[in-house]
Amino acid sequence: MKKLKTTFGDRLEAAADAKKAMLAKFKPLPTVIDPDFDKREAEREAEREAIRTARAAERQAKKDALAQAEQARLDAEAKAREDADHARKSSQRAELMAMYGRKRR
Repeated sequence: MKKLKTTFGDRLEAAADAKKAMLAKFKPLPTVIDPDFDKREAEREAEREAIRTARAAERQAKKDALAQAEQARLDAEAKAREDADHARKSSQRAELMAMYGRKRR
């Protein structure tokens, strides 16, 4: 049979050993330093920079497309106004000619 520790000193020692074992679980383990850490970090940074550049290009393309669409809309409005003005002038001239009895040549 196994001999049981029954004295007070034995119980204190067992408690101290248990406490040490519990604290040992929480101690950080020694880490292995990866030799390629800097290389991988540089690769990640290059990838992030490529993503940033691509996103900036997308944003700029959107801005350019919106500006181009806005310019096309403004040009169309100007053309419509010009056509309306030309039609108005032509109708006014036709009315004047009709009023004075002249025919348009």
